[in-house]
Amino acid sequence: MDRGTERDVSPSRGAGNGAAEHAPAGRIPLAVVLVDRDGLVSHWSRGARRLFGAAKEEAIGRSAVDLLPVSGALPEEDEAAPYGPYAVYDGLGPDLESSLDGRLSYPAAGRARLTVADRDRVDVLWWAYPLVGPGRERLLVLAADADGLRPDEQADPEERLGFERIAPAFALHTDFPGADELARRLPEILPSMSVEEGARIVGQILELGYPVLEFSQNDRVPVTPDWGVPRRTERKARRERAARALAEGRPVPQDVADEAQDLEYAAVRERLEFLNEVSGRIGTSLDLAKTIVEVSKAVVPRFTDVAGTYLREQVVAGEGFPEGVPDTTTMWHRVALEHTDEPGRWDDVVPVGEAMPFPAHTPFFQCMTSGEPVLVPRISEPMGHAIASQFEKRDIRPLITGRSMLIVPLKARNVVLGFMILLRHPERVEFNDMDRVTGAELAARAGLVLDNARMYTYQESVAETLQDSMLPHIPPRMAGCDIATRYLPGTLLGRVGGDWFDSVKLPGARTALVVGDVMGHGLNSAAMMGQLRTAVQTMAALDLPPAQLLRNLDDLAQRLGDTYLATCLYAVYDPIVSELHIANAGHIPPVLVRARDGISELLDLPTGAPIGVGGVAFEAVRVRVEPGDRIVMCTDGLVEVRGEDIGVGLATLCESAAHPAASMDDACDTIIRALAVTFSKAGRGGRKDDVALLMARLSGIEPDDVAEWRLRLDPSEVGRARAVVREQLHEWGLSKLAGAAELMVSELVTNAVRHSHHRPVDLRLVRGDSLLCEVDDDDHDHELPTLLSAGPDDEFGRGLRVVSTLAREWGTSRTKAGKTVWFELALPRR
Repeated sequence: MDRGTERDVSPSRGAGNGAAEHAPAGRIPLAVVLVDRDGLVSHWSRGARRLFGAAKEEAIGRSAVDLLPVSGALPEEDEAAPYGPYAVYDGLGPDLESSLDGRLSYPAAGRARLTVADRDRVDVLWWAYPLVGPGRERLLVLAADADGLRPDEQADPEERLGFERIAPAFALHTDFPGADELARRLPEILPSMSVEEGARIVGQILELGYPVLEFSQNDRVPVTPDWGVPRRTERKARRERAARALAEGRPVPQDVADEAQDLEYAAVRERLEFLNEVSGRIGTSLDLAKTIVEVSKAVVPRFTDVAGTYLREQVVAGEGFPEGVPDTTTMWHRVALEHTDEPGRWDDVVPVGEAMPFPAHTPFFQCMTSGEPVLVPRISEPMGHAIASQFEKRDIRPLITGRSMLIVPLKARNVVLGFMILLRHPERVEFNDMDRVTGAELAARAGLVLDNARMYTYQESVAETLQDSMLPHIPPRMAGCDIATRYLPGTLLGRVGGDWFDSVKLPGARTALVVGDVMGHGLNSAAMMGQLRTAVQTMAALDLPPAQLLRNLDDLAQRLGDTYLATCLYAVYDPIVSELHIANAGHIPPVLVRARDGISELLDLPTGAPIGVGGVAFEAVRVRVEPGDRIVMCTDGLVEVRGEDIGVGLATLCESAAHPAASMDDACDTIIRALAVTFSKAGRGGRKDDVALLMARLSGIEPDDVAEWRLRLDPSEVGRARAVVREQLHEWGLSKLAGAAELMVSELVTNAVRHSHHRPVDLRLVRGDSLLCEVDDDDHDHELPTLLSAGPDDEFGRGLRVVSTLAREWGTSRTKAGKTVWFELALPRR
């Protein structure tokens, strides 16, 4: 990694004054040392030899603590430190000893002074970078002579400017002069950085001693030392000299021998640059599919010619974190394939989206079970045949045989999420051990990015499932009305909120229409919404009047706590009398679009206070409607954007609601698009709040589809009830339903006549999407009828058992006068 140090290092100092010529601006001689997991030096560069005074042969295999500047002070004569006893350690940042013994798992930096034979004390700046990977190396240590970083007072301004541009990366002194000026100039060095960010980073550099790179991983710092390899002409000349020396039987020149080491360092630095580049290109979003494509494209063609990515079935399905070690039954989905071959060559043979297991004898199985990279220098004919045997009716041998293959696991939290199969063309250099290490590091970074995307996708799926479970699935057709709804989350990162809509079937062919909004966002608001929605459904089923329902809902909210407020609009549509009965609790008013002239209007309703305020009365109003009229109910997220008058949104809502549309769904989409365009033109940006939208076309029920009778409180009226029902169904062409309808009407009328007090019994048939039968009486004394377990000798309980068996639906409810019992029968298919 220090392959440029030979060319960049300053000439040796004289023994007298210890002065050094300054390295060219932007090029700094570095010592590079690698420490293995046993704390021993495994690599000792020429820069380290010159900086610390120890030869490579003496340093390799020795304890790094004995060779490098650690904390504390040692006597200069201490024989335990023969390569230069170390003196004052100034305590800036973590000491190097903490990195050497593994106590630090993050990059650190510091400063020390040491004495080298035949030289004065040397002021050393050091950086320690922990290494992650399967190799033996544990720590990378870089060190530089601080004197080489000080500008020459006699240098021209351009050279002094060069030092200033180097200074930020090495300014570890707490007494570094010109910190304010450095903070001002840092955005020039790192163009994407603001002045405020620069000041923050400079403060951390001066206080803690961490390098700039630790704080700005996405910037390419222009002061990176020039570690470029020797020019091609220089390398050619060296090879020629080496050839002549070998031909003449002479030793190979030292500079030629050093070239191999230079090239090795070049390869190491190239791989580090590649990994940094890949890290910057992947993980730009939390979308799992996009992240997979980014990972594949990042390695082709620079590192490999073919990259196939496989993920475990649970990861692709978004079912959470997979558990356990994969086995031969584990299904792996091919989620991406990137290559440099001619287009289409791989597509038919190994298509993306295919799922398959891998047998135990394959290198893929070895990778997925061990969690370690598997290197196959060349795929032989037998191995190619073994791999191809997994692909039925497809011969992939021409695609893989003769290629070099590297399989790297994609892991997170020590669990294999997937793996990548990397292939190189036969004419390209084979994968080697260094590529294995590079691939492992690449896979480790990619695995973390994929796991982040997987976690986000999983959490997003959970949020969507939660929201879907809380929002009702409303049938498009209710008695006398058609309904369309829309729910839009305010942000992609928060798909759950407190907005809701609902519709509830009521006795008498009526329908309750509800829209509400719990103030706030997130899971807490969603939970509160779920409680209120359930309460509304329960109270609506009791057929409470709108104002009374909101009153009870407000009382409930008070009992649940005073943390949340909610608005609610509750309307009951009666298709027989063509009327809306509406009450409002602090919600925006609905829009009514008249069918006769297409004019829309905001209904003038008593606003009321939000649910949860407490102690406020609610009022209800009745609005006459005609068949074909439409009512539009929504939450404020649709019509209100911060910084814009809500009147603009309401006006757009009225205008867009009146626009003719081919269907109810199209009408909803027209409204949403119109509001989005309005706020976009106003420069208010995108919508940030949730939106719940409910639209109902009030078709009504024709008078000819309703038949009513009043029956005296006389048991003989039961026979009359059966007769009129039979005649009416015959008139409507529903004779097939007469038998079941007569039997159930007989049971209900008998019960009503028996328990009624004064008022006659009312019988009503309504023909709509189904046949509805209702029986009303004035019985307040008894409980509502319920199913009972009737024995063969019991006098009561068998009637409702018959109704429950024959009817599609049935129910009971209290009324002002008494009670209603009803049932429905599905209409016969035509």
